[in-house]
Amino acid sequence: MPSVGPGAALLAVALLAACSTEWWKGNIPPDVRLSVSMFSLVIWWIGSVVFCFGIRAFQAFLFPLCLLFWIVPIPAPLMDELTYFLQQQSAFFARVLFLVAGVPVTQDGTLLSIPDLDIEVARQCSSIRSSLLLMITTMVFAHLFLCSGWRKALLIAMAVPLAAMKNGLRIFTIVELGTKVDPAFFEARLHHQGGILFLGLSLVAVAALVWALRRTENPELRRLRSASVN
Repeated sequence: MPSVGPGAALLAVALLAACSTEWWKGNIPPDVRLSVSMFSLVIWWIGSVVFCFGIRAFQAFLFPLCLLFWIVPIPAPLMDELTYFLQQQSAFFARVLFLVAGVPVTQDGTLLSIPDLDIEVARQCSSIRSSLLLMITTMVFAHLFLCSGWRKALLIAMAVPLAAMKNGLRIFTIVELGTKVDPAFFEARLHHQGGILFLGLSLVAVAALVWALRRTENPELRRLRSASVN
């Protein structure tokens, strides 16, 4: 059943947000203007669903509709903060791995120092794109395979340290191969194109977490959910 009032309100908000980027476009950076425009587009889509099909339809498709917000580009200032955070955490986890392996290491921000070598975790080494992909995939896994809200939240929260851990493992692996096997590894494909391999390892870890969390759920709750979906 259509919900004209709430749907019209969402459509009005989307229209107002879109128009504001045109009214003040001279004072808004292009990346922020694009983010606001895409955000208003998603709100317009959601408002259209509510307007045409009602609140119950919106609730039934809540997850896929909210997942649309991931198409909104992250503004440059926020992206810079996220990237630097990943650089720092990746360096931290790489330092932990070096210490576990018995390699003397010190850390100064995003700079790691081991005997005869300094390693800077540069912006392009932050793996921000694969980390965002890991976050989205983890959200999908949580929605599809878990029932309770706190387990879903726990799994999604684990995606943040996993993103830094897989990048720290990548840094540690490349440095160990480059220093102990062949210096050519510093410029090899594993360095420049190996992100997909470590993303795959992190997805295996997510799958293992899903399996462990599902084992703690009430089987009756899962049956009730399956019945409601069918």
